[in-house]
Amino acid sequence: MSDIALHHESDVSILGNLNATRDSIVTDLYRVHNSWLLGWLRKKLGCSFDAADLMQDTFSKILQKDDLTSIKEPRAYLTTVAHGLMVNHVRRRDIERAYLDALENMPEVEVPSPESLNIMVETLAKIDEMLDGLPDRVRSAFLWCQLEGLSHAEIASRLSVSVSSVRQYIAKALLHCLNMNS
Repeated sequence: MSDIALHHESDVSILGNLNATRDSIVTDLYRVHNSWLLGWLRKKLGCSFDAADLMQDTFSKILQKDDLTSIKEPRAYLTTVAHGLMVNHVRRRDIERAYLDALENMPEVEVPSPESLNIMVETLAKIDEMLDGLPDRVRSAFLWCQLEGLSHAEIASRLSVSVSSVRQYIAKALLHCLNMNS
């Protein structure tokens, strides 16, 4: 059942018109700009298949937007949405490649299943997204503490900073992660 309470027939009519407007805006965006966007993505990625996937993802993301009537520069808008998706795509691909490289030396019986591999890469991509934007020292201190279990003193030694600085870095990283989830 919808979260939106419709009290009058006019509410249904208004929502129907809004949906029709949204659909026609997206249809027009797709009809006029899909070839251009596909070419732009293909040029950036160097892969027709990835470009086609990201073009579809771009229009899917636009379909989820509430207000499409404010789009004044369609190509700039499409480029912004597609660029964000492309950055995430490249980041995820790099994480997957690094993880597969790390697994390469594992005994075959310990190599995770394709499903587990996908879950692990998704998890690593989410962690990477959460830590994006943090200074290198803050990110490194947080990851060494959480993933390698290093003490604050060991991290301080690696970074050539005081233990107090390490505590501040880790606190900053935790606060950043909490803000990302809220």
